[in-house]
Amino acid sequence: MTRRILAAVLGAILLLSLASLAMAANTNGSGGDMPAYYDGKLFTINFKELPPDAEKAILAHGGQFNTIWMCDQCESSFMFVSVLDAIQGDGFNPLWREVQIQFLNPQFAPRQFFSDTEIMAAAATTTANGQFEITLVPTDEVYRCSVVGPKKK
Repeated sequence: MTRRILAAVLGAILLLSLASLAMAANTNGSGGDMPAYYDGKLFTINFKELPPDAEKAILAHGGQFNTIWMCDQCESSFMFVSVLDAIQGDGFNPLWREVQIQFLNPQFAPRQFFSDTEIMAAAATTTANGQFEITLVPTDEVYRCSVVGPKKK
């Protein structure tokens, strides 16, 4: 009898543990929350990639979307915080296309940007030999993104 109760309790604990892991890995709801900069201010956004067919359809039909800049290359040096080009009240659209920032010029080290204005300036900055500070590479990834509010402390 004691073994059955112990087995039932351990089974319940295992199920609860697995359920909490599944919920933590879920990008629906607050599981998709992450920080992002907009005009020098840190916000919390809720972020989820669309299914591949939806991404293709939106890109093929020239759908309207905002831009979210990311830097996967930066992850080897530091955690790059994404940058947005709009929030509610400033041309906001819930669909976002990812654009990768690449630091291909060895004269410029990867760094964090805080606004779309800084990114555009860096993309236009050249060295004496005509190399740009950064290269912007649009991806085929489209996300549903909402700005939840200022970054929680």
